[in-house]
Amino acid sequence: MSKVIVVYHSGYGHTRRVAQHVAQGAQADLMEIDAEGNLPADGLDRLNAADAIIFGAPTYMGSPSWQFKKFADTTSKAWFTRAWQDKVFGGFTNSASLNGDKQVSLIAMQTLASQHGGVWVSLGLPPSNSKAATRNDPNNLGGSVGLLVQSPSDASVDEIPQGDLDTASHYGQRVAGVAAKLRMA
Repeated sequence: MSKVIVVYHSGYGHTRRVAQHVAQGAQADLMEIDAEGNLPADGLDRLNAADAIIFGAPTYMGSPSWQFKKFADTTSKAWFTRAWQDKVFGGFTNSASLNGDKQVSLIAMQTLASQHGGVWVSLGLPPSNSKAATRNDPNNLGGSVGLLVQSPSDASVDEIPQGDLDTASHYGQRVAGVAAKLRMA
């Protein structure tokens, strides 16, 4: 079995709830980036030892939160030593708007993974884009690069659409599955 870690920042709890669903699907450990953009003391060591890392952050003002960006900058030592070379990566983001420029956040995460020499895993689900589709259907937001989630600004963490949470679980399972296949190769 592959070792998967979901490393994420959550400003108001919505992204934390999504991270929990991703981790459940991947049978992964959770690692929260704190309000100051820091990892737990052993965080980088644990990430170095993982087979797969799934990034998560809210999208604020068209990019990942500054706390996530601070974390990304702290990975430069791992980059320099190529500690994450050929590691499997994925990513997810959450914002209040249906679009909210979430794609920019996913591309930033994908770029970070690529700079480390990693292998990025796409969402792998077709969009639910028929007239009959609802927010409770999987991949209703039509993501492909990674997981997209929408939480209205006045919604509690318990009001995230079930379709987004189901998609989160699916994505975690997909990333873990790809990591397991590559580990066996």
